[in-house]
Amino acid sequence: MFHHVRPWGGQEFAPNRLLEITPDFFEIVLQTVKESGFQIVSLDEAVARLGHGGRKGDKPFVALTFDDGYRDNRDYALPVMRRHNAPFTLFVTTGFADRTGRLWWLELEEAIRALPRISLDLDGRRFDLPAGDAAEKQAAFQSLYWMLRPGPEERMLAAIATLCQQAGIDTSALAARYCMDWDELRAYAADPLCTIGAHTLTHPMLAKHDEAFARREMAESRTIIERELGRGVKHFAYPVGDPGSAGPREFAMAAEMGLKSALTTRPGMVFDEHAQHLLALPRLSVNGTWQQKRYLEVLLSGAPFALWNRGRKVNVG
Repeated sequence: MFHHVRPWGGQEFAPNRLLEITPDFFEIVLQTVKESGFQIVSLDEAVARLGHGGRKGDKPFVALTFDDGYRDNRDYALPVMRRHNAPFTLFVTTGFADRTGRLWWLELEEAIRALPRISLDLDGRRFDLPAGDAAEKQAAFQSLYWMLRPGPEERMLAAIATLCQQAGIDTSALAARYCMDWDELRAYAADPLCTIGAHTLTHPMLAKHDEAFARREMAESRTIIERELGRGVKHFAYPVGDPGSAGPREFAMAAEMGLKSALTTRPGMVFDEHAQHLLALPRLSVNGTWQQKRYLEVLLSGAPFALWNRGRKVNVG
């Protein structure tokens, strides 16, 4: 799982750095995957192999996936994948392509970067923290993020909107700055290495909303992508994708939609046993704060996920 692939800007305050890696490290990722004996396959091929339990002689495989639809995926990741002839899947959030969605995690970063102090009323309590230097801004981001993230999404979005208003941040401009529009996506999707999947209309944490809302986000995003790009959509990625954002209800909705696969962000490797859980697949996140080959090799061994999942191959509860 990847998000941004772009040159590092060197900024001292970078709370979302875990979501980005450099093009040079992306090159190392693909080289290391191959050196470790993995074959890079399309998501269609990955699902097909899981569906029949693997053929004799099949190599272990990796499927590359990118969430959201960032322009740097085209500018920096695509040339690397072309050099390696590496197929990949891009999961598109339609609201980012048509500039109606909110990149709230970037909004929060931009607001805290601009403000010297964070002052906010939350549930009748005053939230007040200094944000004069990078260390204070990082502490403020972590405090506010983890205060807001577990609660209702409407509360989180409203609080971040208030901070953006204080900071003079144009939230509608962020998607235009970072994400591909439909014309760009049409050109990107035309690459033979590319598979397009759906990633909802507005990138909500689906499990926090009622069933009608979640179903609309999932189904209508697929319909819009198929209309705009002129191709069928068989794969889906749950936004945020942890157990608090996608669970059995969402997995059942994906089944009702007839999707071939749906991907979480739950940490893990895929095994033959996932043939019965293709709508709740785990992923290995390539984290931008750990951009060293030795860390990647440990992840590819599967050992951290065996510990994380307490020895279970499948974790879909």
